[in-house]
Amino acid sequence: MSSPSPVALHHLTATEIVHAIAEKKTTAEKVVRDCLAHIEAREPEVLAWQFLDPQLAIRQAQALDACGQIGPLHGVPVGIKDIIDTEDMPTSYGTPIHEGYHPHMDAACVALTRRAGGIIMGKTVTTEFANRHPGKTRHPQDPARTPGGSSSGSAAAVGDHMVPLAIGTQTTGSTIRPAAYNGCVGYRPTWGDLRLAGVMEAAGSLDTLGIIARSVDDVVLYRNILAGIPVEALPTTPCAAPRVGVCQTQFWDETDAATRHAIEDCAHTMEQAGAKVSTLQLPKSFDPIDEIHQQISSFEFARNRAWELLRYPEKISTTLRENRLKHGLHYQFDEYRKSRALAEQLRLELDEVFKDYDVILTPSAASVPPVGLNATGSAAFSSIWTLCHTPSMTLPLYKGDQQLPIGVQLVTRRDADWQLFQIARWTERLFADR
Repeated sequence: MSSPSPVALHHLTATEIVHAIAEKKTTAEKVVRDCLAHIEAREPEVLAWQFLDPQLAIRQAQALDACGQIGPLHGVPVGIKDIIDTEDMPTSYGTPIHEGYHPHMDAACVALTRRAGGIIMGKTVTTEFANRHPGKTRHPQDPARTPGGSSSGSAAAVGDHMVPLAIGTQTTGSTIRPAAYNGCVGYRPTWGDLRLAGVMEAAGSLDTLGIIARSVDDVVLYRNILAGIPVEALPTTPCAAPRVGVCQTQFWDETDAATRHAIEDCAHTMEQAGAKVSTLQLPKSFDPIDEIHQQISSFEFARNRAWELLRYPEKISTTLRENRLKHGLHYQFDEYRKSRALAEQLRLELDEVFKDYDVILTPSAASVPPVGLNATGSAAFSSIWTLCHTPSMTLPLYKGDQQLPIGVQLVTRRDADWQLFQIARWTERLFADR
């Protein structure tokens, strides 16, 4: 009997790459060259990259192979969203205004990635200023569909096996939604846990980094590196079956049939495995949460773009200039402070909700990735949790129409990221066994 064909290096997860290099089964250079070959074949259709210099990536890999030291992310190619500064690559923030701009230093997350032995493969496409106006990226399975946004290139690159890891950001749903659309694991941390030095601010009261990967273990590995804490793997023993609150939210009517089935089936599967599952209805005070989020994010975003509005208004898309920026500039400071106070009150109310639940189960997005390239899909199923600063993760557990990915989202209380990881791993394994 013939032995099975070896898995292509670009299909390995980050954790598998680190182990394979440590065991001398491959090298960082071989991994990078295999990823580059796949990118060369697929990039004309997917358009995930804003900047990619193959020789620069190869030189990074060769230097790692020569150094003789194995870091926790040794030899893993990583995509970096193009609102994040890189010393040796341009950063354009998704706008022609900053095309060709070369930062003089790396963002903190990039420097921490390099320090751990990661290879900065290139810069991935973002929407304009990480906001609404789409970039050039297409969905890997259907180029007529959106890959989501604003971390569109990062999610498409991981989903299409161009790289095993990528950094995105999230101010509304910019990591969770595109990760779900592209069949990836996506993670948004507790607000404030990961440093944003060198990352373009959209709305600082809400912004976080986001991690896009192909396994929960990879998210845990990279999160610890970016947090600057000792790398610790999840325990191999399964966690106790959790108390799960199934939360449809006020946006449930926006979901398609496949997404509703995914949430209902996931809840049933968890219950069959011993979880205590019940329906969770958020208090009425949460009904205006989407509006509160929009008010805070638009106020901050518009003022953060003051220089570009003053100097180059004609280079800003009409979509962004006449909607988000115009609304944000007209929003009054006293109203903004009131919205911030309401947001903090909702965070405290959600803390009380989590006394009865270990995790909330809710959609990652309203549907499979929609047809059309003029928008990036609804972020409604992320805005609640983003405003409340809670950690969340999407898992690619289901398929919808045309076998397009559907993610389910798990949310835990603030500062319970490790609990989120354990429950996500437990859930991931339930479906692997099934």
